Amino acid sequence: MDNREDLKSMLPFLPLLPCSSNLCWPSQVVKSLETLSKGPLYSEVDSGELLFNAISHIRDSLAVPSLQPLAPFTHAGHALFFDELISRAEAAKWFGDVVPALANLLLRLPSLLESHYQNADNLFNGVKTGLRLLGSQEAGIVFLGKELVAALLTCALFCLFPASDRGSKRLPTINFDHLFENLYESYSKKQEDKIKCITHYFERICSSMPEGFVSFERKVLPLEQLPLRVSYPEADFWSKSVVSLCAFEVHSTGFIEDQSNGALEVDFANKYLGGGALHSGCVQEEIRFMINPELIAGMLFLPCMEDNEAIEIVGAERFSNYTGYASSFCFLGDHVDKRNVDSFRRCKTRIVAIDALCNAGMRQYKCTYLLREANKAFCGFLDQSNYEHHKRPFQDGVSQGSQCIQTDKDTNVVVKDFPMDEAPSTSVEIAMNRGEYINQAIKYSDKKGSWCLDHEDKISIATGNWGCGAFGGDPELKSMIQWLAASQAGRPSILYYTFGIKSLQNLNQVCQWILSHEWTVGDLWNMLVEYSSQRFNKETDLGFFAWLLPSLFAYDAKRSTLTNPP
Repeated sequence: MDNREDLKSMLPFLPLLPCSSNLCWPSQVVKSLETLSKGPLYSEVDSGELLFNAISHIRDSLAVPSLQPLAPFTHAGHALFFDELISRAEAAKWFGDVVPALANLLLRLPSLLESHYQNADNLFNGVKTGLRLLGSQEAGIVFLGKELVAALLTCALFCLFPASDRGSKRLPTINFDHLFENLYESYSKKQEDKIKCITHYFERICSSMPEGFVSFERKVLPLEQLPLRVSYPEADFWSKSVVSLCAFEVHSTGFIEDQSNGALEVDFANKYLGGGALHSGCVQEEIRFMINPELIAGMLFLPCMEDNEAIEIVGAERFSNYTGYASSFCFLGDHVDKRNVDSFRRCKTRIVAIDALCNAGMRQYKCTYLLREANKAFCGFLDQSNYEHHKRPFQDGVSQGSQCIQTDKDTNVVVKDFPMDEAPSTSVEIAMNRGEYINQAIKYSDKKGSWCLDHEDKISIATGNWGCGAFGGDPELKSMIQWLAASQAGRPSILYYTFGIKSLQNLNQVCQWILSHEWTVGDLWNMLVEYSSQRFNKETDLGFFAWLLPSLFAYDAKRSTLTNPP
């Protein structure tokens, strides 16, 4: 088997055994799965209680010393969901069709992994894409076939992943036992409906296995200065930036996941990918992981994010519709994802996980934390290789139509009107296609000594009130931080979903005023620093918008309203 180092990094976290040059299940596990695969008339597994017993027997047969006990009320959660909360017809389908198909899928897991590792380094001309532990500060990408993703998620459903070493590697929970335990221990309709999203995914993949790939990329802004790389910026970087602010579209209705512009969609993440998705959490990130369950696979091998890291996932298909949020979340049935696939056979759904400052409070107005948030968003929004690709041939400045790319001689960083391509979208894709892309995209212009880039279909950012719920972020401040980060990263626009939050009712007018005055990233940053200093030192208690444009705000007893827009 190829990719032995990749496999070695994953072995402590997989339930399989190394057998000769391959992986395998223990013989007793094979026997149990074969019994399950023959259906309830043979296996006698036709209830939640009996399914839990079958899972426990498989777990007991694993030769895994680090397998931890399941959460205490997992068995009760299984019995409650499968024997009481779903209809008899749904239960009959689950035990008659789905459970046998999942058992067969688990039987194929060793061969799926063997094929994956044999082909991983050949997938894209030597680029490392194999399943491995992508640790802290380790930029890289993993490509997983959707059938392999389904098999790994079935392992999670059956709670087969070893858990004891995950804490030391700062990996999130991956087994589904707490999902069911929380259903029983503190029943809520939203927890029931979270599980309905998950079981619906398994029903779908058992009736028709999706094709293609999902990629998981750890993005890193290096803390040290490296040639031809964008490093973790200091405040001076932002203060001196002359990059023009990108377009800003405000959407007072709708949801990030419903946008149809091919934008990079922001996951308001916990530093542990997935947050409380497999526990009782049910806000923006957790909901996204329920309706796009393939995202959960990244929780297997991606440790928590540091301040200079983000995680980008491309290709995760949506399977469920829903309504509500938090306690009002409700599963609304099947969703057929009609997004096209890219040349790498991934659904054109691009999601970037960035974790905001937790318990923000007044400290979010300190420059240290303002910088942290700007850099976190910048890391998520930036394509490091794309940035590098454009810097490398152009050290004296190049025109692109009416725009010019300039290089700051002191920092060696492109600082004005930096372009961003639509496709390929990830760092690895650019690395794979650099030679061919340069030949096709760079054209000699009429200006002597200049080179033009021919780009189309640029990728925007779709986001909203990042870190403004339980994390306590200031929505006005966070919207501006994301704007300057997206602009510095070369994104053409932000699609901002306000979710009806009152403090952002004037966001569009404020953004249009700023754009009409042709502010740069540096201009906006410096204004945020000045405001935040006054706010932290209690020299003002106004929101950023009213502080910035007091002459445009008229006050009454109930609220402040923007009047006489520019």
